[in-house]
Amino acid sequence: MHPRLARGKSAVAGADNEGMQLSTRRLVAATAVLALPLAAPSSAGAQTLRHLPHTQCTVFPANNYWHADISKLPVNKHSRAWLRHMSPSTRLHPDFGPSYGAQPVPYGIPYTVVSNSHAKVHVRFTYASESDRVRYPLGPDSKIEGGRNAGGDRHVLIVNKDTCRLYELFDVHHTARGWTAGSGATWSLTSNKLRPADWTSADAAGLPILPGLLRLDEVKAGHVDHAIRFTTNLTQRRYIWPARHQAGSQDSNRYPPMGARFRLKAGFHIGRYRKDTQVVLRAMKHYGLVLADNGSPWYFQGTSEKGWPSGLLDELKTIPASAFVAVDTSSLRKSRNSAAVR
Repeated sequence: MHPRLARGKSAVAGADNEGMQLSTRRLVAATAVLALPLAAPSSAGAQTLRHLPHTQCTVFPANNYWHADISKLPVNKHSRAWLRHMSPSTRLHPDFGPSYGAQPVPYGIPYTVVSNSHAKVHVRFTYASESDRVRYPLGPDSKIEGGRNAGGDRHVLIVNKDTCRLYELFDVHHTARGWTAGSGATWSLTSNKLRPADWTSADAAGLPILPGLLRLDEVKAGHVDHAIRFTTNLTQRRYIWPARHQAGSQDSNRYPPMGARFRLKAGFHIGRYRKDTQVVLRAMKHYGLVLADNGSPWYFQGTSEKGWPSGLLDELKTIPASAFVAVDTSSLRKSRNSAAVR
Protein backbone atom coordinates (compact mmCIF):
# COMPACT_ATOMS: atom_id res chain seq x y z
CA MET A 1 0.00 0.00 0.00
CA HIS A 2 1.22 3.49 -0.76
CA PRO A 3 2.77 4.87 2.46
CA ARG A 4 1.08 8.25 2.07
CA LEU A 5 -2.31 6.57 2.33
CA ALA A 6 -1.36 3.67 4.55
CA ARG A 7 0.11 5.77 7.31
CA GLY A 8 -1.55 9.11 6.97
CA LYS A 9 0.43 11.15 4.44
CA SER A 10 -2.59 12.00 2.29
CA ALA A 11 -2.50 14.79 -0.27
CA VAL A 12 -6.23 15.46 0.12
CA ALA A 13 -6.86 18.76 1.91
CA GLY A 14 -9.24 19.33 4.79
CA ALA A 15 -12.28 21.63 4.71
CA ASP A 16 -13.24 24.65 6.80
CA ASN A 17 -16.67 24.33 8.43
CA GLU A 18 -17.98 27.34 10.42
CA GLY A 19 -14.45 28.40 11.27
CA MET A 20 -13.42 24.91 12.33
CA GLN A 21 -10.91 22.85 10.29
CA LEU A 22 -12.64 19.65 9.17
CA SER A 23 -10.86 17.53 6.81
CA THR A 24 0.31 -1.98 14.52
CA ARG A 25 1.91 -3.53 15.58
CA ARG A 26 1.90 -6.35 18.04
CA LEU A 27 2.84 -6.22 21.68
CA VAL A 28 3.54 -9.32 23.71
CA ALA A 29 4.29 -8.65 27.36
CA ALA A 30 7.44 -10.28 28.64
CA THR A 31 7.97 -11.61 32.12
CA ALA A 32 6.08 -9.98 34.96
CA VAL A 33 7.85 -7.29 36.92
CA LEU A 34 7.08 -5.54 40.16
CA ALA A 35 4.56 -2.72 40.26
CA LEU A 36 5.98 0.78 39.97
CA PRO A 37 6.43 2.93 43.08
CA LEU A 38 4.03 5.84 42.68
CA ALA A 39 4.24 9.35 44.01
CA ALA A 40 1.10 11.24 44.95
CA PRO A 41 -0.36 13.31 42.10
CA SER A 42 0.28 17.05 42.27
CA SER A 43 -2.62 19.01 43.70
CA ALA A 44 -1.97 21.65 41.06
CA GLY A 45 -3.03 19.20 38.35
CA ALA A 46 -2.13 19.97 34.77
CA GLN A 47 -1.05 23.54 35.55
CA THR A 48 2.17 22.18 37.09
CA LEU A 49 3.67 20.40 34.12
CA ARG A 50 6.43 17.85 34.32
CA HIS A 51 9.67 18.60 32.54
CA LEU A 52 10.74 16.15 29.90
CA PRO A 53 13.49 14.00 31.48
CA HIS A 54 17.02 15.37 31.05
CA THR A 55 15.68 18.78 30.00
CA GLN A 56 14.16 21.92 31.47
CA CYS A 57 11.47 21.81 28.79
CA THR A 58 7.80 21.17 29.29
CA VAL A 59 6.01 19.58 26.35
CA PHE A 60 4.14 22.74 25.26
CA PRO A 61 2.59 25.33 27.60
CA ALA A 62 0.06 24.50 30.30
CA ASN A 63 -2.76 26.10 28.25
CA ASN A 64 -2.04 23.87 25.25
CA TYR A 65 -4.73 21.58 23.82
CA TRP A 66 -2.83 18.45 24.87
CA HIS A 67 -3.09 19.55 28.53
CA ALA A 68 -6.75 20.58 28.42
CA ASP A 69 -9.18 19.08 30.94
CA ILE A 70 -12.00 17.52 28.90
CA SER A 71 -13.72 15.69 31.76
CA LYS A 72 -16.69 18.09 31.77
CA LEU A 73 -17.02 18.74 28.03
CA PRO A 74 -20.28 17.66 26.36
CA VAL A 75 -20.46 14.42 24.44
CA ASN A 76 -20.00 14.95 20.70
CA LYS A 77 -23.22 14.54 18.73
CA HIS A 78 -21.41 12.06 16.45
CA SER A 79 -20.04 9.96 19.31
CA ARG A 80 -22.26 6.90 18.84
CA ALA A 81 -21.80 6.82 15.08
CA TRP A 82 -18.03 7.21 15.31
CA LEU A 83 -17.71 4.50 17.92
CA ARG A 84 -19.82 2.09 15.86
CA HIS A 85 -17.21 2.42 13.09
CA MET A 86 -14.18 1.98 15.35
CA SER A 87 -14.38 -1.73 16.23
CA PRO A 88 -16.49 -1.11 19.36
CA SER A 89 -16.17 -4.71 20.57
CA THR A 90 -12.39 -4.49 20.77
CA ARG A 91 -10.21 -3.40 23.70
CA LEU A 92 -7.39 -0.94 24.15
CA HIS A 93 -3.97 -2.02 22.97
CA PRO A 94 -0.85 -0.37 24.44
CA ASP A 95 1.40 -0.07 21.40
CA PHE A 96 4.59 -0.10 23.44
CA GLY A 97 6.45 -2.39 25.82
CA PRO A 98 9.25 -4.97 25.88
CA SER A 99 11.04 -6.01 22.71
CA TYR A 100 9.82 -9.25 21.18
CA GLY A 101 11.20 -11.61 18.56
CA ALA A 102 13.65 -10.05 16.14
CA GLN A 103 13.07 -6.44 17.21
CA PRO A 104 16.17 -5.38 19.19
CA VAL A 105 14.63 -2.39 20.99
CA PRO A 106 11.48 -1.97 23.10
CA TYR A 107 8.23 -1.39 21.25
CA GLY A 108 6.97 2.16 21.14
CA ILE A 109 8.16 5.48 19.77
CA PRO A 110 11.52 6.69 21.09
CA TYR A 111 12.80 10.24 21.37
CA THR A 112 16.35 11.58 21.50
CA VAL A 113 17.52 14.56 23.57
CA VAL A 114 20.34 16.65 22.08
CA SER A 115 22.07 19.95 22.85
CA ASN A 116 22.66 23.01 20.71
CA SER A 117 26.10 21.69 19.79
CA HIS A 118 24.67 18.70 17.93
CA ALA A 119 25.40 18.77 14.22
CA LYS A 120 22.41 19.49 11.95
CA VAL A 121 21.97 17.91 8.52
CA HIS A 122 19.98 18.44 5.35
CA VAL A 123 17.13 15.95 4.82
CA ARG A 124 15.54 15.06 1.48
CA PHE A 125 11.75 14.64 1.88
CA THR A 126 9.28 12.62 -0.15
CA TYR A 127 6.55 15.12 0.78
CA ALA A 128 8.72 18.22 0.71
CA SER A 129 5.90 20.68 0.04
CA GLU A 130 4.41 19.97 3.49
CA SER A 131 7.69 19.53 5.37
CA ASP A 132 9.69 22.11 7.31
CA ARG A 133 12.82 22.65 5.27
CA VAL A 134 15.29 23.24 8.05
CA ARG A 135 18.38 21.34 9.08
CA TYR A 136 17.62 18.54 11.54
CA PRO A 137 19.89 17.36 14.41
CA LEU A 138 20.15 13.79 13.10
CA GLY A 139 23.12 11.53 13.67
CA PRO A 140 24.24 8.05 14.79
CA ASP A 141 22.66 8.78 18.17
CA SER A 142 19.18 9.34 16.70
CA LYS A 143 16.77 6.65 17.91
CA ILE A 144 14.59 5.21 15.15
CA GLU A 145 11.24 3.59 15.92
CA GLY A 146 11.75 -0.16 15.78
CA GLY A 147 15.53 0.08 15.49
CA ARG A 148 17.95 0.79 12.66
CA ASN A 149 16.75 -2.05 10.44
CA ALA A 150 13.04 -1.72 11.14
CA GLY A 151 10.25 -1.42 8.63
CA GLY A 152 7.06 0.43 9.42
CA ASP A 153 6.83 4.13 10.22
CA ARG A 154 10.44 4.63 11.36
CA HIS A 155 9.60 7.79 13.30
CA VAL A 156 12.42 9.88 14.74
CA LEU A 157 11.65 12.44 17.48
CA ILE A 158 14.35 14.82 18.71
CA VAL A 159 14.28 17.49 21.42
CA ASN A 160 16.94 20.20 21.61
CA LYS A 161 17.19 20.72 25.39
CA ASP A 162 18.89 24.12 25.02
CA THR A 163 16.23 25.68 22.78
CA CYS A 164 13.25 23.47 23.70
CA ARG A 165 12.65 22.81 20.02
CA LEU A 166 11.01 19.58 18.87
CA TYR A 167 11.86 17.89 15.55
CA GLU A 168 9.79 14.96 14.25
CA LEU A 169 10.29 12.90 11.10
CA PHE A 170 8.50 10.02 9.41
CA ASP A 171 10.15 7.14 7.50
CA VAL A 172 13.75 8.15 8.26
CA HIS A 173 16.69 6.51 6.48
CA HIS A 174 20.41 7.18 6.30
CA THR A 175 22.04 6.22 3.01
CA ALA A 176 25.32 6.85 1.26
CA ARG A 177 23.68 9.95 -0.25
CA GLY A 178 22.64 11.32 3.14
CA TRP A 179 19.45 11.48 5.19
CA THR A 180 15.97 10.97 3.73
CA ALA A 181 12.48 10.98 5.25
CA GLY A 182 8.88 10.92 4.17
CA SER A 183 8.09 14.16 5.99
CA GLY A 184 9.45 16.37 8.74
CA ALA A 185 8.12 19.02 11.09
CA THR A 186 9.40 21.18 13.91
CA TRP A 187 7.78 23.07 16.81
CA SER A 188 8.85 25.30 19.67
CA LEU A 189 7.82 23.57 22.88
CA THR A 190 7.23 26.99 24.43
CA SER A 191 4.65 28.00 21.80
CA ASN A 192 1.08 27.04 20.91
CA LYS A 193 1.50 27.78 17.21
CA LEU A 194 0.07 25.14 14.87
CA ARG A 195 1.38 24.02 11.50
CA PRO A 196 -0.11 25.59 8.35
CA ALA A 197 -3.61 24.36 7.53
CA ASP A 198 -3.67 21.18 5.42
CA TRP A 199 -0.02 20.33 6.19
CA THR A 200 0.94 16.89 7.42
CA SER A 201 3.67 16.31 10.00
CA ALA A 202 5.26 13.05 11.01
CA ASP A 203 1.66 12.09 11.82
CA ALA A 204 -1.46 11.97 9.65
CA ALA A 205 -3.23 14.63 11.71
CA GLY A 206 -0.44 17.19 11.25
CA LEU A 207 0.02 17.21 15.02
CA PRO A 208 3.19 16.59 17.04
CA ILE A 209 3.65 13.02 18.29
CA LEU A 210 5.70 13.61 21.46
CA PRO A 211 2.98 15.30 23.56
CA GLY A 212 0.66 12.32 23.03
CA LEU A 213 3.11 9.60 24.08
CA LEU A 214 2.60 7.93 27.44
CA ARG A 215 5.96 8.07 29.28
CA LEU A 216 7.26 5.83 32.01
CA ASP A 217 8.57 8.73 34.13
CA GLU A 218 5.12 10.32 34.43
CA VAL A 219 3.41 7.02 35.24
CA LYS A 220 5.98 6.42 37.99
CA ALA A 221 5.37 9.95 39.30
CA GLY A 222 1.67 9.20 39.61
CA HIS A 223 0.30 11.83 37.23
CA VAL A 224 -0.01 12.01 33.44
CA ASP A 225 -0.72 15.62 32.45
CA HIS A 226 -1.79 15.26 28.82
CA ALA A 227 -3.98 13.45 26.30
CA ILE A 228 -2.71 10.27 24.65
CA ARG A 229 -2.23 9.63 20.94
CA PHE A 230 -4.16 6.71 19.38
CA THR A 231 -5.14 5.27 16.01
CA THR A 232 -8.05 3.71 14.19
CA ASN A 233 -8.30 2.10 10.78
CA LEU A 234 -11.05 4.04 8.96
CA THR A 235 -11.32 7.82 9.18
CA GLN A 236 -13.14 10.68 7.45
CA ARG A 237 -11.60 12.78 4.71
CA ARG A 238 -11.58 15.77 7.05
CA TYR A 239 -10.02 16.99 10.26
CA ILE A 240 -11.05 19.10 13.23
CA TRP A 241 -9.06 21.58 15.29
CA PRO A 242 -6.29 21.42 16.27
CA ALA A 243 -5.48 18.78 13.64
CA ARG A 244 -4.15 20.25 10.39
CA HIS A 245 -4.34 17.34 7.99
CA GLN A 246 -6.30 14.21 7.18
CA ALA A 247 -5.65 10.90 5.47
CA GLY A 248 -9.14 9.45 5.45
CA SER A 249 -10.85 7.06 3.08
CA GLN A 250 -14.48 7.76 4.05
CA ASP A 251 -16.78 10.66 3.10
CA SER A 252 -19.46 9.91 5.69
CA ASN A 253 -19.50 11.81 8.98
CA ARG A 254 -20.27 8.51 10.66
CA TYR A 255 -16.51 7.93 10.70
CA PRO A 256 -14.21 9.90 13.01
CA PRO A 257 -12.06 12.72 11.61
CA MET A 258 -8.43 13.34 12.50
CA GLY A 259 -8.23 15.32 15.73
CA ALA A 260 -11.30 13.66 17.28
CA ARG A 261 -10.95 13.39 21.06
CA PHE A 262 -12.33 10.64 23.27
CA ARG A 263 -12.49 10.16 27.02
CA LEU A 264 -13.01 7.25 29.36
CA LYS A 265 -16.49 7.47 30.87
CA ALA A 266 -16.58 9.04 34.33
CA GLY A 267 -18.53 6.06 35.67
CA PHE A 268 -15.92 3.51 34.61
CA HIS A 269 -14.68 2.04 37.91
CA ILE A 270 -10.87 2.03 38.17
CA GLY A 271 -10.41 1.06 41.83
CA ARG A 272 -9.91 -2.64 41.05
CA TYR A 273 -6.81 -1.98 38.92
CA ARG A 274 -3.15 -1.65 39.85
CA LYS A 275 -2.03 1.77 41.03
CA ASP A 276 0.01 2.42 37.89
CA THR A 277 -2.93 1.37 35.71
CA GLN A 278 -5.12 3.80 37.63
CA VAL A 279 -2.68 6.62 36.80
CA VAL A 280 -3.21 5.96 33.08
CA LEU A 281 -6.97 5.53 33.40
CA ARG A 282 -7.30 8.80 35.33
CA ALA A 283 -5.50 10.53 32.47
CA MET A 284 -7.91 8.95 30.00
CA LYS A 285 -10.82 10.39 32.00
CA HIS A 286 -9.28 13.81 32.51
CA TYR A 287 -7.37 14.42 29.25
CA GLY A 288 -8.59 11.62 26.98
CA LEU A 289 -7.27 10.21 23.71
CA VAL A 290 -6.56 12.11 20.47
CA LEU A 291 -7.03 10.44 17.08
CA ALA A 292 -3.78 11.23 15.28
CA ASP A 293 -3.11 8.55 12.65
CA ASN A 294 -4.54 5.63 10.72
CA GLY A 295 -3.66 2.23 12.13
CA SER A 296 -5.11 -0.59 14.16
CA PRO A 297 -8.24 0.43 16.12
CA TRP A 298 -7.66 1.56 19.70
CA TYR A 299 -3.88 1.20 19.63
CA PHE A 300 -2.45 3.94 21.84
CA GLN A 301 1.18 4.93 21.91
CA GLY A 302 3.91 5.24 24.51
CA THR A 303 7.64 5.69 24.61
CA SER A 304 10.09 3.01 23.58
CA GLU A 305 12.03 2.37 26.77
CA LYS A 306 12.90 -0.42 29.14
CA GLY A 307 10.91 -0.88 32.31
CA TRP A 308 7.27 -0.91 31.25
CA PRO A 309 5.68 -3.44 33.68
CA SER A 310 3.92 -6.33 32.00
CA GLY A 311 1.19 -6.19 34.66
CA LEU A 312 0.35 -2.62 33.68
CA LEU A 313 0.29 -3.48 29.98
CA ASP A 314 -1.86 -6.57 30.55
CA GLU A 315 -4.44 -4.60 32.51
CA LEU A 316 -4.59 -1.82 29.94
CA LYS A 317 -5.37 -4.44 27.29
CA THR A 318 -8.57 -5.34 29.19
CA ILE A 319 -10.16 -1.86 28.93
CA PRO A 320 -13.09 -2.03 26.46
CA ALA A 321 -13.48 0.49 23.66
CA SER A 322 -17.14 0.70 24.63
CA ALA A 323 -16.08 2.51 27.83
CA PHE A 324 -15.22 5.65 25.82
CA VAL A 325 -17.21 8.52 24.35
CA ALA A 326 -16.21 11.22 21.87
CA VAL A 327 -16.31 14.76 23.25
CA ASP A 328 -17.09 18.10 21.65
CA THR A 329 -13.91 20.19 21.94
CA SER A 330 -15.13 23.19 19.92
CA SER A 331 -15.52 25.34 23.05
CA LEU A 332 -11.80 25.04 23.80
CA ARG A 333 -10.61 26.82 20.67
CA LYS A 334 -9.37 30.41 20.87
CA SER A 335 -7.88 30.63 17.38
CA ARG A 336 -7.81 28.28 14.39
CA ASN A 337 -4.02 28.67 14.12
CA SER A 338 -3.21 28.13 17.77
CA ALA A 339 -3.38 25.11 20.09
CA ALA A 340 -4.05 27.39 23.06
CA VAL A 341 -7.34 26.66 24.81
CA ARG A 342 -9.87 28.90 26.56
